[in-house]
Amino acid sequence: MSSEHKSSVQTLSSAGLLISLGIIFGDIGTSPLYVFKAIFSTGAIDHDLILGSLSCIFWTLTLQTTVKYVIITLNADNNGEGGILSLYSLVRRKAKWLIIPAIIGASTLLADGMITPAITISSAVEGIAIRHPGVPTIPIVVLIISILFFIQRFGTSIVGKVFGPLMLIWFSTIGVLGLMYVGHSPEVLKALNPYYAVKTLIDSPNALFIVGAVFLCTTGAEALYSDMGHCGKSNIRISWIFVKITLVLNYFGQGAWLLENTGSQIGELNPFYAIMPGWFVSYGIVIATIAAIIASQAMISGSFTLISEAVRLNIWPKVSIRYPSDHRGQLYVPSINFILYAGCMLIIAVFQHSDQMEAAYGLAINLTFITTTVLMGFYLSRKRVKPIFIALFLILYLGIEFVFLAGNALKIHEGGWLTLLLATTLFIVMFSWYGARKIKNSFVKFVDIRKYYPILSELSEDESVAPFASHLVYLTSANNKNEIESKVMYSILNKKPKRADIYWFVHVDVMDHPHTREYVVQQLIPGKVIRIDFKLGFREEQRISLLFRKVVEDMVANNEVSIISSYKTLKKHNITGDFNFVVLEKVISKTKDLKWHEKIILEIYKTLKKFSLSEEKGFGLDSSFVTLERVPLNIPTTDEVKLKRIE
Repeated sequence: MSSEHKSSVQTLSSAGLLISLGIIFGDIGTSPLYVFKAIFSTGAIDHDLILGSLSCIFWTLTLQTTVKYVIITLNADNNGEGGILSLYSLVRRKAKWLIIPAIIGASTLLADGMITPAITISSAVEGIAIRHPGVPTIPIVVLIISILFFIQRFGTSIVGKVFGPLMLIWFSTIGVLGLMYVGHSPEVLKALNPYYAVKTLIDSPNALFIVGAVFLCTTGAEALYSDMGHCGKSNIRISWIFVKITLVLNYFGQGAWLLENTGSQIGELNPFYAIMPGWFVSYGIVIATIAAIIASQAMISGSFTLISEAVRLNIWPKVSIRYPSDHRGQLYVPSINFILYAGCMLIIAVFQHSDQMEAAYGLAINLTFITTTVLMGFYLSRKRVKPIFIALFLILYLGIEFVFLAGNALKIHEGGWLTLLLATTLFIVMFSWYGARKIKNSFVKFVDIRKYYPILSELSEDESVAPFASHLVYLTSANNKNEIESKVMYSILNKKPKRADIYWFVHVDVMDHPHTREYVVQQLIPGKVIRIDFKLGFREEQRISLLFRKVVEDMVANNEVSIISSYKTLKKHNITGDFNFVVLEKVISKTKDLKWHEKIILEIYKTLKKFSLSEEKGFGLDSSFVTLERVPLNIPTTDEVKLKRIE
């Protein structure tokens, strides 16, 4: 099995640059649709506020997106992959508690995936009101989002090929429109001076409100890192130069329009559409809607990838993951598709219009930014960066992001409560699934398998015991080849003795490398007891039946094992023996000795278990060759039972 991972767009190329535009920058690229609208949603347009907020936008894009993510965070390259869970896998051995920021980051990123389609598509479609004020936009938004989620099951690789050219048109359009309008009020270029940003944040009584609105310009920065595996950091860094220039030009063009309208109220107008020539508005709405759909598609695809990683890392219930096309990395997770769609519909039902959705936007992804900063601090330490530079990085970015958090916290009562509620629910699911596994593992007892070598060898040849299967396969969580769960030995020897020609023990290690696919074979008793250790990356599908069969075929080809049935008739005709997987479903039989929070975690886990895949399906086993046994992990001892004998 090979562990190599190559992508045709990982290296710097024109194709890679174009694909980066289509996949990476959709979210941040559509931010000009709603940022200024959020800042000037109330009150009159103020001259100083225009320059101050524009300066804040420019320096946020520079410090937060360019420096933190494009220059620094993209270096946290986990063999070509990026994202909050890829970063966690790089540093998880540093400290056990790092699972907490990883789960917070993952849950808030998923919550952001619910609101991104709603706000971006709503902001684009609402431009129709400029030409046709009476046209209801909510049904159009609902229809577009419904179609978008419906087509996920068929795969989007064909559509994805045109994303790059379409986003090239989008960025070129917003850049040109902005550049044309800057000439109307060249004074707007003063905002390049950070003095105006600092002055506004110090003098304005609504500084935190402004900060919360400005944050919307960088919400897509996390996607630059999350989707690194699709395009490669070189392509992202080079294409970001073009993207940032077009974004800045458009923001400054909108700023020039605002300067022309100082003293008036923005009302229902959107500065993004206001800078367009009248004849171009209809085309602009179409282009903006397409860009919003692409941004939403990128967020949905990213959520599928995130969940697939979470399942492998045991922080999300085992769910069905499908591969609707041959395109590498193309995933479809039906359950998450439904959850995201339901979340989008809920947000639209509650807020209805984009200007109200802005109140709910930003809070969740802000927490993702903070957790990424924390994990990056540990990554820099792992890379032996000087402590002074790590301290400066943490102080600067935690300082910036907590200021943003304070600004976004003002939105809680206006709508931020909803995304916070969604993120909290996702966090509870992830933490409960992870915590329950830890609790269950604490009750698993291991024994020295070497003590059982003689009896296993004798049992495999004991004709007085009815054969259970030619090849008996157990999945084991024991990391040490000399250990095995006591319940496995109990299943073989005590729970109806299971005679087999060969006993196989299969162990799966989830590796920090995303695309490892390796295995190790150890003959514990040659030809009688064999252990296979699979080392699979956290982005690899755990199709154990298929992988196990491949290993056995290789061993047979190398004359390491014979799988011919021991039945005389079958052996005479060289018929292969049968294989039977035994899966032990571990259950905790008593909970009175557990702490109160552990009891709550297990109750949540029991509920989640009803919606997750069975153990055999989770490991990709063929159910027709699986025997499922439920085993209690903590059986009450006889010392705990008080019984009075009556003569």
